[in-house]
Amino acid sequence: MGLSLSALNPQPFSLWSEATMNKKTIDDIVVAGKRVLVREDLNTPQDSTGAITDDRRIRAALPTLNALLERGAKVIVAAHLGRPKGTPDPKYTLAPVAKRLGELLGKPILFVSDITAPDAAAKLAILKDGEIALLENVRYYPGEEKNDPEFAKVLASFADIYVNDAFGAAHRAHASTEGVAHLLPAVAGYLMGKEIDFLAKALEAPARPFVAILGGAKVKDKIGVVTNLLPKVDALIIGGGMAYTFLKAQGKEIGTSLLAEDFVEACKSVLVQGAGKISLPVDATIVDKFPLGLSPEDRATLKVKSVSVDNIPADMEGVDIGPKTIEAFSAVVKSAKTVIWNGPMGVFEDDEFATGTRAIAQAIADSDSLSIIGGGDSAAAIEQLGFADKVSHISTGGGASLEFLEGKQLPGLVALLDK
Repeated sequence: MGLSLSALNPQPFSLWSEATMNKKTIDDIVVAGKRVLVREDLNTPQDSTGAITDDRRIRAALPTLNALLERGAKVIVAAHLGRPKGTPDPKYTLAPVAKRLGELLGKPILFVSDITAPDAAAKLAILKDGEIALLENVRYYPGEEKNDPEFAKVLASFADIYVNDAFGAAHRAHASTEGVAHLLPAVAGYLMGKEIDFLAKALEAPARPFVAILGGAKVKDKIGVVTNLLPKVDALIIGGGMAYTFLKAQGKEIGTSLLAEDFVEACKSVLVQGAGKISLPVDATIVDKFPLGLSPEDRATLKVKSVSVDNIPADMEGVDIGPKTIEAFSAVVKSAKTVIWNGPMGVFEDDEFATGTRAIAQAIADSDSLSIIGGGDSAAAIEQLGFADKVSHISTGGGASLEFLEGKQLPGLVALLDK
């Protein structure tokens, strides 16, 4: 079974990647009696009634928030939810998050419903040492995503110190993730450190064999990751919808399978660079019409079969890896000592076509590897399939994980104070 380091309740890390996490943290500053603005990623899924359906991200924020509260800070949390496009929308209010956060902390939460209201600062001024407030969704304000200096000044005016703990938003240069870090002493929280620690150590000094698994639909989102990982890994597995563009680059006919025509030449180049390292599907589960959203009548007539990737009919498309591919990919995974996985192997949202994704998740769970799940759909898949407690780390940031794996600088991390 894979190493289990509790993705639900991350613990503070005392060791940081020297090359990447050479940033000050909340352990490097005095916070007693100080007003501390903490950017967290509390972008939690909710149902139609506003009830939170998965509080994993709220729980992930607890170590940093508890540490600051216990040390006597006045904590002011900033976060976003969804994409309200710079205007208040009740569908995206953080009020339910405030309620759940209060339950988990065992403390009352002061909820500030309008960040730019004239009395916002006065409301926050009543906080005592060891008390906490949550600001309304920062994306209610157009200045947030524009990284407007004036909005950043409003946020900075509430605090003496800034803490970025929102790894999932660290790849965004927004007012609450990057702008405010230039106006206050700015350090990292424990979750930010944990994320960087896992990812950086995997890339810089992995136990070998080091295997990366990339899936999902969009080649354009992953081609940079493939290029950056190739020199570092011992094996690179490519599945999911993106695999069909690579198969097309090999000269295979892929029927109506997902194809990024603009990236065929780039995939050809990658296949040359990665010769001997890259594993592609050898067979696929194919259908005559895309399964998601089908009516019961259309579902009843859906044609499904497994074929070699050399024999995909012109009128059918791949929706999952086939049994021979599952066997081959699983064997590679089981031999690994370090595994990074980003992206499902097929249309895992449909249980009939989640077989490949489930098998890869099982192989990772059964391995003795340090296993890192790179957020997004792969995190959703491993949780949905029941393997969340059998992997080493599930990242809270899909886009941030991808950009980190691609070798890009994360604005929300770069802006923090160096040690």
